[in-house]
Amino acid sequence: MNELFEKLKIKPKEEKLYNTAFSHSSYVNEHKAKQDYERLEFLGDAVVDLVVADYLYSNKKETEGEMTKVRASYVCENALYEYSMSLGLNKYIKVGHGEEKEGGKFKKAIVADIFEALVGAIYLDLGYATARRTVLNIIVPYIENPNITFFSDYKSALQEYVQTTQKSLHYDLIKEEGPAHNKEFTVQVKIDNIVYGTGVGGSKKEAEQEAAKVALQKLAV
Repeated sequence: MNELFEKLKIKPKEEKLYNTAFSHSSYVNEHKAKQDYERLEFLGDAVVDLVVADYLYSNKKETEGEMTKVRASYVCENALYEYSMSLGLNKYIKVGHGEEKEGGKFKKAIVADIFEALVGAIYLDLGYATARRTVLNIIVPYIENPNITFFSDYKSALQEYVQTTQKSLHYDLIKEEGPAHNKEFTVQVKIDNIVYGTGVGGSKKEAEQEAAKVALQKLAV
């Protein structure tokens, strides 16, 4: 992991935090380890949101609504996955044997989560200033590159469409299956009680985005 620390220009004090940041629940269950990355991911998610919001507020002139959309696109799962893969974080992920056979080290949801867990570890170990510098060094080049976009907030786009037509919109979770470390959710989106899209994902949020994407494609026809 020293290669990663050099790439990020950080000098960790408490390396066990970083080991936790890369430990998936399947690995923890299999090896009876103490903790998986989920708590660090929760913390890192908040840090990344704050850093990107602060950057946009200080450097851009958009309205609150526009900044919210821009932030959403650079902290969405697709974006986090890209940051992780560009840093090669997936090679440090520790998963159980079953998860590894299913390609866990390359699953978008897991690889995206790892980025936030790493940021959470940096924040706890080295403080906000170092976490902020690290996040900005990684994400700002993407924000400032007009050729890169991570549009995935299909739910917001669908919500805007529905508001203009004054129709009702809601999402129904119709199926949840699989073990705790590898859940699969199926969601339907209804407009005026008519199903317009069905989405499947590793989280309820991801499934809702997929359902909204299908609905928007139908509405665009």
